Amino acid sequence: MSSHVSNVRRKPDEVLVKIADYATNYAIKSGEAYETARYCLMDTLGCGFEALEYPACTKLLGPIVRGSVVPNGARVPGTQFQLDPVTAAFNIGAMIRWLDFNDTWLAAEWGHPSDNLGGILAAADWLSRTAVAEGREPLAMRDVLTGMIKAHEIQGVLALENSFNRVGLDHVVLVKVASTAVVANMIGCSYDEVVNAVSQAWVDGQSLRTYRHAPNTGSRKSWAAGDATSRAVRLALISKTGEMGYPSVLTARGWGFYDVLFKGKPFRFQRPFGSYVMENVLFKVSFPAEFHSQTAVECAMDIHAEMKRLGRSAGDIRKITIRTHGACIRIIDKKGPLNNPADRDHCIQYMVAVPILFGRLTAGDYEDAVAADPRIDALRAKIVCVEDKGFTRDYHDPEKRSIANALKVEFKDGKKLGEFVCEYPIGHKRRREEGMPMLVEKFKTNLARRFPAKQQNAILAACMDARKLGAMPVNRFTDLFVI
Repeated sequence: MSSHVSNVRRKPDEVLVKIADYATNYAIKSGEAYETARYCLMDTLGCGFEALEYPACTKLLGPIVRGSVVPNGARVPGTQFQLDPVTAAFNIGAMIRWLDFNDTWLAAEWGHPSDNLGGILAAADWLSRTAVAEGREPLAMRDVLTGMIKAHEIQGVLALENSFNRVGLDHVVLVKVASTAVVANMIGCSYDEVVNAVSQAWVDGQSLRTYRHAPNTGSRKSWAAGDATSRAVRLALISKTGEMGYPSVLTARGWGFYDVLFKGKPFRFQRPFGSYVMENVLFKVSFPAEFHSQTAVECAMDIHAEMKRLGRSAGDIRKITIRTHGACIRIIDKKGPLNNPADRDHCIQYMVAVPILFGRLTAGDYEDAVAADPRIDALRAKIVCVEDKGFTRDYHDPEKRSIANALKVEFKDGKKLGEFVCEYPIGHKRRREEGMPMLVEKFKTNLARRFPAKQQNAILAACMDARKLGAMPVNRFTDLFVI
């Protein structure tokens, strides 16, 4: 006997409805979220400007076909490119993520919500330039900030209780879903078209985490989010044509996302969509390092200073123990050869060894020239990680959301340094008062990498005035960044 599957189309899956309702109807009322989004905008673009110093990044940028001309196309900040919104989204997204220096969200799933800015800014700029050309009002930067808050929220809330890495999928699936929902609404899709677009994002091919882990760690992890946010713009545009969606894309028996890719488990939600994620997002203020190592690097910098005071050198060290949380061990506890910068910035031993040796950790420290110093690997070999279950619990506690690390140094002569402990990195919400001025200084440094002084001042003046920025037409804002 054979059984048949009903061909009756059900109503859209509940998760599709939740996302579409939020993207199209929810009003953001949190002043804290908008203020944080403004800082996030500055920091995210700044990270992209630093990435433009690296040929490995810039070789991927520009139009797909050299010489293409796109009337009313979206600008790529820090360059002379003006591209179709799909390609511009890839360019901006790749720049943002290249150096692993933009914001972070840590939960059951990890990720970088500002990756969504690639699609949001590209779509908003293209829409604004088209509107001006047709005699209509452009979008304002307040619309971009709203889109950022909503994309952060969709990605981050889905990440709170649902681990995509546990089934081998990369977190950029959430960038694709969040960007699709927000961009679809931004470009004028109807509610039903937004639902259809989000279903397209879930049914789309999803990235494996292969490029983030040994022995295959590689530079795709630096452009994967650009790929995801640009794909989101494409899916939104497809859906705006009236292209059908797939209402049970998640729950369809045998063929849906849950059964095929999530071991049959439905998504769990810790909280409804609001503005929680933007308000609590983590900024990388001081170090371009995978976020689970940020507090360890802070400790390593203190150890460098203490060893210098004591007249000690790395050669005196017998062992360093890192007491850490479970996620750190799963992602960046790495022994053996490190083959490229992408390998090194996901190795906690490397990210601790460099500041202990040199008193710094910069993007340049992941390059071959620095990594060739034999003292780094010699010190790496002396560093071991052990999980502290309490640190792991506090990492998942929604009231704490700590990312704790503790470092203990033992010398060959039997002497020890007192344990250096840091629970909350400088970019944590609990350290906003301390961190935000430093984030602005980071932005100034990154502006100076790319723009002459007059242009730097004009950009900074626009970004630091919340009211002026919110009212500024998107096309005028992106024009500030043309070189």
